[in-house]
Amino acid sequence: MRALITGGAGFIGSHLAEALLAQGHQVTIIDDLSTGRFENIAHLVGHPSFRFAIETITNETVMDRLVSECDVIFHLAAAVGVQLVVSRPVQVIETNVYGSAMVLRLANRYRCKVLLASTSEVYGKGVQVPFREDDDRLLGPTTRSRWSYACSKAMDEFLALAYHKQHRLPIVIFRLFNTIGPRQTGRYGMVVPRFVRQALRGAPITVYGDGRQTRCFLDVRDAVRAIIGLAEAPAAVGQVFNVGSTEEITILALAQRVKTLADSPSEIVFVPYEQAYEEGFEDFQRRVPDISKIERLLGYRPRYSLDETLQSVIDYFRGREHDQDNTADPV
Repeated sequence: MRALITGGAGFIGSHLAEALLAQGHQVTIIDDLSTGRFENIAHLVGHPSFRFAIETITNETVMDRLVSECDVIFHLAAAVGVQLVVSRPVQVIETNVYGSAMVLRLANRYRCKVLLASTSEVYGKGVQVPFREDDDRLLGPTTRSRWSYACSKAMDEFLALAYHKQHRLPIVIFRLFNTIGPRQTGRYGMVVPRFVRQALRGAPITVYGDGRQTRCFLDVRDAVRAIIGLAEAPAAVGQVFNVGSTEEITILALAQRVKTLADSPSEIVFVPYEQAYEEGFEDFQRRVPDISKIERLLGYRPRYSLDETLQSVIDYFRGREHDQDNTADPV
């Protein structure tokens, strides 16, 4: 296939580009490098089936040309990360809503299939665990910027499904739960790279809140396998799928596991949410996906254990100890 990946220089997008090229597909990526990094795709430059454009997805002239030359769009471009959501809410809302509207309008013009990346954040403060794709959603008030990301991605989903319903545009939505692996940075609040970098430096490992909140961490290789599988499954069109792991762990236990695997002398310290983010910050207590829907369709189950993935992240950062750009990321 001829694939266009928006946000293709990002953590997940770059891994997806590699996998598609390895399968013999043609890949074009577009990324404005606001959160992505060119170094993530530098090793792909020169591949005969790879092209890139450093540009924003809201540039209609550029996007029109790229979309006209592809068969499928993997729309991953978004403003992500809790820290970014809290500190730059205008960027988050405009990038996610306007960007997705542009992608969908042009996809409809050229009848391209769209794989839309969404997020577990759309489930909000729901307490019915595990989360299922058709569960009701419970969100906080609009006065808390923390919920703007969830609302912007929910709007993306509504718009994509509307294009499918009204214009029969082939759409597949995948809701990513916490996805981790090499190339992810701690720049915008991603917990695993933050823990790993702190542990490798011997700095305090900072756990926000009381550490009893739980998450399920998915290896990026498993995420990419699911995304490509959904792109190739005709029966997935018009539907929403959770993509995640079901291996649940508290954030405190995660910090302890990182400390052990990294053989680190770091102490674990607790930081109140108000100090880490903003006054009145609200968080999920549990975030666990029901992945039975994608399992029924694709026979999909994650292959990599949490320890395997954490070790790959630790090895990645150990190999980048002298990378000045990386060490500039806040901890």
